[in-house]
Amino acid sequence: MRDFALAPPSVSPLTGGLADSIFETAALDPTLPLLARRPDPSSTTWEEVTAVEVRDQVVDLAKGLIASGISPGHRVAIMARTRYEWTVLSYALWAVGAEIVPIYPTSSRDQVEWILRDAGCVAVLVEDEQAVMTVGSVCGALPQLRHVWQLDAGALEDLVQRGTYIPLATVESMRRIVLPDSTAAVTYTSGTTGHPLGCALSHRNLASPCDTLLAGWGHTVIPPGEKQGTVLAFLPFSHVYGLMVQGLCIRGGMLMGHEPDLSEEALSASLKSFRPTYICAVPSLFERIYKNFLRAAQESGRGALFERAADTARDFAAANERHRLGGGSGPGFDLRLQHALFERTVYRKLRAALGGRVCRASSGGSTLSRELSLFFEGIGIYVNDGYGLTESAGGVTAQPLGREMSGTVGQALPGTEIMVADDGEILVRGPSVFQGYVNNEPATRAALRGAWLATGDLGRLDSEGYLTITGRKKDIIVTSGGKSVAPAALEQRLRMHPMIHQAVVVGDNRPCVGALITLDPQFLAYWRGTLALQAGSPSREAREENALREEIGRAVAAANSAVSRTESIRVFRVLAEPFDMSNGLLTPSMKLRRDAIVKHYAFEIDAMYQARTRAPRQTVPDELSSWDEADNVFR
Repeated sequence: MRDFALAPPSVSPLTGGLADSIFETAALDPTLPLLARRPDPSSTTWEEVTAVEVRDQVVDLAKGLIASGISPGHRVAIMARTRYEWTVLSYALWAVGAEIVPIYPTSSRDQVEWILRDAGCVAVLVEDEQAVMTVGSVCGALPQLRHVWQLDAGALEDLVQRGTYIPLATVESMRRIVLPDSTAAVTYTSGTTGHPLGCALSHRNLASPCDTLLAGWGHTVIPPGEKQGTVLAFLPFSHVYGLMVQGLCIRGGMLMGHEPDLSEEALSASLKSFRPTYICAVPSLFERIYKNFLRAAQESGRGALFERAADTARDFAAANERHRLGGGSGPGFDLRLQHALFERTVYRKLRAALGGRVCRASSGGSTLSRELSLFFEGIGIYVNDGYGLTESAGGVTAQPLGREMSGTVGQALPGTEIMVADDGEILVRGPSVFQGYVNNEPATRAALRGAWLATGDLGRLDSEGYLTITGRKKDIIVTSGGKSVAPAALEQRLRMHPMIHQAVVVGDNRPCVGALITLDPQFLAYWRGTLALQAGSPSREAREENALREEIGRAVAAANSAVSRTESIRVFRVLAEPFDMSNGLLTPSMKLRRDAIVKHYAFEIDAMYQARTRAPRQTVPDELSSWDEADNVFR
């Protein structure tokens, strides 16, 4: 085993609860804009709310919670999208010593019932009438549940009205008895297999990675010449990454706006109107942004220009990376000239599509591909790819400033230690490691080995402590020939092809590795429009299918180029519909339910492998010809 940690943290130890930061900021800088909100969802105007105004709203809500019988240790679920009210209510709950239980608003009835019962919630806040009906349908099985509050029916206003007789001193006294090791949130895991587990996270757990990041990296949120960084929060606060974004903004004094609608149209409009200086997102969003850039360029007849600009951006960033890591002199004259040309003609337009003020970004939730990281760095937006998980309150690693290395998730945060076990599992020790799983002591004992958290993730550490994530232990595929294959890297490379939306690598107890693939509908429509096929031709459909097979075959070949022959994808099938939450194949946090996917598509998987064994050798694209017995099957 090897372990690594950076220098000790230079942050002040937490002495109270998370709500204290709201009160401290209001006292030190009362007019500081802390939150921004819109009069209505369609508005492009953002109204700033100062620190003292946010504090007063928190106090008024805290009074209403006290009047409703909410007291220290009570658990209150918040089942809503990323909204202004989410932030104000969560800090009001923390001010009275209550514990929040985030629930994805898209959760099914069974999931909602499980979480509310497992956590023992006494109240739940929902957004709309549909959510009220969902909760109402399970209330009979939840004797502890006393309140169901509906945001869109004026629940917060009613709470404020109810608490008008509660004195301020009562809120202050309750806030001051909250200790750093008191539980602040019970955040449930994605539940990719079985019921989700409730992770008990203390105020210290949630504050620690935020304070460490702010101490070492906080200045990178603020562009040169400006006084305050701005962040558009759109990741679900139901996920620990979203909670971490909220904590960073509130504790760091950044201006935070909220965007509850994750559709491309709404998110794009908010980025342009709010104009953040920093973006916190997941790899799938950065992939989508890149593909949208590419598709827009192709539709305007500038696809070749964009691809040259993208290649130049990656080459420029790679040369800069070699230089900062001591392995080169940086971009040469010709490369710098090309980059300067594309900066004037392409890159600044791409940044403008994100609001025009973004200086850096962070990626989490899963690993960001090296190619995508280099692209964004090359166009002027460095993406800090870090690592964390629910059980570590989201923060484990970050890229060291001035020594960033794309393709890794950086080094351990100061005060946090990482160790890689002999079987490749990543172990973590530090102040952000959770208190345990609620109501599940066996699972807690399995996850905590003394002070070390067994993450279930696989990775490797280099000689300088850079961590590279290679996959999940439970996702490892073992073929019938005994070959172990980590699917994450193959899936990531497949998704880089603009035509591919999702990919799931399969092959347990099979003779070779296979893949289930779904297509990006927008790119598919564009691609079909570019095919020079005679309309009405009897062979048009067959010719289109052959062309599509060859296109996907090239994507498979590109993914295979990064692995050994025995790890390569030999069979694949394109599916007619995507994996999503409605068919139970994605978790609310957009993670693949692998076991459910394999079960759901068992017939297609069997047919895919049977076709490989019985079909005559097919003609395959040149890129696949070097791979033995490469087959492809379309649904």
